[in-house]
Amino acid sequence: MANNGQAPSAPDVIVDFLGNIMPFKELDLQLLKDVARHVRVDFFPKGTWLFTMGETEVRFLYLIQQGGVKSFLADDEGNITLKDYRGEGEYIGALGIIRGTVANMNVETVEDTFCFLLPRDIFLDLITSQPGFAQYYLKSFSEKVVSTAYTELRKHRIERRSDEDLYLFSIKVADIIGRTLRKISVGSSVQDAAKMMMRFSVGSLLLYEENEDNIVGIITDKDLRNKVVATGMDMATSVRGIMTSPVTAISSQTVCFDALIKMMSHGIHHLAVEENGKILGVITSHDVMLLQGNSPYLLFKEISTQHSFPALYSLAQKIPGVVRNLINEGAKAGNIAQMVALLNDRVLAQLLQAVEQELGRPPVPYCWLLLGCEGRKELTFKTGQENALVYADPEDECQQQAASVYFKELSERTSNHLANCGYPVAKEQVMASDSQWCQPLRVWKGNYAAWLKGETVAGVIFCGKFFDIRCGYGHEPLLEEIRTKIVKDARKYQGYLASVVDDCITRRAPLAVYRDVLVGEDGKQESLFDIKEQGLAPYISFARILALHYGVRETNTLARLTILAKEERLDSELAGKVQEACEIQMHIQLIHQLHQFEVGTLPDSFIILGKLSELEKKMLRDGFELVGELNDVLKSLAVGTLER
Repeated sequence: MANNGQAPSAPDVIVDFLGNIMPFKELDLQLLKDVARHVRVDFFPKGTWLFTMGETEVRFLYLIQQGGVKSFLADDEGNITLKDYRGEGEYIGALGIIRGTVANMNVETVEDTFCFLLPRDIFLDLITSQPGFAQYYLKSFSEKVVSTAYTELRKHRIERRSDEDLYLFSIKVADIIGRTLRKISVGSSVQDAAKMMMRFSVGSLLLYEENEDNIVGIITDKDLRNKVVATGMDMATSVRGIMTSPVTAISSQTVCFDALIKMMSHGIHHLAVEENGKILGVITSHDVMLLQGNSPYLLFKEISTQHSFPALYSLAQKIPGVVRNLINEGAKAGNIAQMVALLNDRVLAQLLQAVEQELGRPPVPYCWLLLGCEGRKELTFKTGQENALVYADPEDECQQQAASVYFKELSERTSNHLANCGYPVAKEQVMASDSQWCQPLRVWKGNYAAWLKGETVAGVIFCGKFFDIRCGYGHEPLLEEIRTKIVKDARKYQGYLASVVDDCITRRAPLAVYRDVLVGEDGKQESLFDIKEQGLAPYISFARILALHYGVRETNTLARLTILAKEERLDSELAGKVQEACEIQMHIQLIHQLHQFEVGTLPDSFIILGKLSELEKKMLRDGFELVGELNDVLKSLAVGTLER
């Protein structure tokens, strides 16, 4: 190791530098100053070998203050394999010190470089005494690092507005429920229930049987209006006849956002709140709405009452506005995508119902299928439509003809209305308005069997978007039949596996983020990063392949990983790392697209690396390193399948 121009340390400069990089910035000021006294500054000209693989004893943690290094492997023939680039604010040598080993890679400066050198014993003391250090250097995506990254994204990339005081992600349902539980016996009359609701000014009552802790149902003021008054029911009738049972419940420790999602998904306005198996109270949609300024729930309700096409066009344009508030409140991209999916689905349902009113009753049941990112509930800003339509197998040729005509017209009209709502039509996308993707159930079953055998259907060989499907509207059992077919044939044929695994492994992730450029394995540098294709695609494909192989019916990437880990199909620690990597990249993309939306440009996935913070770049680099682990899992999966 060269040492050309060693200089005495400058504590103020060192303290300032350390105080601005993770994890040193988390130390208290006095400890930071104590550490800084042990640090020395060294200068290394371009081309200096700092470490030689298998030889160099790592005596310092090298913190790069200015300049940069590359790490690489070299074989006996002199062939070079690049492994990483690191620049200002980053480090080298941590694993060698922690493991007590010599350098496991060659490290060379790529330009004149200044480093702050922290002695090995001081670094090991910090690893032992400061939990954040051990997490940072030993575990990618530690909770503290991830939390800091999200905070940076919210504070530095989004300018908060004065009207955005939301509490959906900071307040738990236990904090807003009333502690006085209003209950009535299930044998009581409707009239007695109405009197109790009026006396206590509540909109619901829990119903118990035998003893007050045995809750068997719930009634609401809506039940009294719709089931009693509107039908002329005898007021002496037992409330058992109008109750909803069982009661939909949620944990008292759940944040209000998740309660809101559950209400919207189930089409209900009341949730029982339970703790340790005991119901504490009831939370209502009104309770949650009081926490909000720009309420996604109010928008959901407004969409649900509209049947006019122009009104739906206008309301759909408000959906992206929900995103900013949720980001500021602390929502991760996965949370936001769930909410956007619920709102988009509601618009779609209202449009299709209105089109059905125009065309008359469909000749057979049908299901409008959502594909790709919409099928995974991972869409936040409107991009090109990706959808298809499956309808029940007609009984005869006459019904087949009627179905073909009806669903062609329904698909074309709906596609046009969706375009007016802000979901553009893209010729290269799969759409229900194209007759080859508007077919009866038997045809779809045949398509999936062919794809899983490795065959081509309508010019398309195995394509991931067709395996990320969900019901946007309509007769969901049709989709469930398709999913059952997929699970069965994925186990039976396996023809798809070798090609899709090979495709994943061939499309390698970038090597590193060095300063403001992306570095590939060949050393090629790019300033633009396609976060959709180069960042997220490997995680999405990985989760999809494992889900297919193990018969997981879920389509959302994060949910697939959770199920795979729970079923012990995937190492839980690796699953957690992939989820965090996926979430942080989705979040970076989300904020990038929000900026584009607010200046009126079409959202895309091309990130200018120079606009990212050093911590965000670190999160990207850690995510790239994960892809190699995922490819190893996929290789083992493919080999194991071929050997059977």
